[in-house]
Amino acid sequence: MAGTSVRGAEPPLVLRPFQSEDEAGVVAVLEDTFHSTWAPQLRPEALERHAREGRALAYVRERGPEFLLACDGQAILGMVHWEGDFIQALHVTGTAQRRGVGRALLAHAETQIAKAGLPAVRLETDTFNIRARAFYAALGYHEVDTYPDEEWDSGLTTLLLEKTLG
Repeated sequence: MAGTSVRGAEPPLVLRPFQSEDEAGVVAVLEDTFHSTWAPQLRPEALERHAREGRALAYVRERGPEFLLACDGQAILGMVHWEGDFIQALHVTGTAQRRGVGRALLAHAETQIAKAGLPAVRLETDTFNIRARAFYAALGYHEVDTYPDEEWDSGLTTLLLEKTLG
């Protein structure tokens, strides 16, 4: 897939696979969403651990070739990463939210998951993330389970969401 233009998105988008030179741009997207969404919810120890461990860079270096990016020219506006029927990550910069970027990335992932013959798509968000919950609900996702968010050790609760495909 060289790049697919997305109609109706604002700004104009091209969806394309990750390339090694995208590393810094994708890390910037992940850090933007971390600081705007997660950081205000986390205990100081979790914030210190995040900074110390360089989680975003490690994730991009390990899994980057599996990412699909949404770009406006050279600017990376968002990314999606899925494995099987599970969306591992969907991140859109704050400046590109509410412009169709997340919707385009998620729709592409859902299409690929359906083409793989899987009947549903699953993903997680946390209970505090009201905006993400509303976004996913509007796209047909429903809650199927809740459990403690152990990744951040900050007393958060994770929601497992699912959408039947086809």
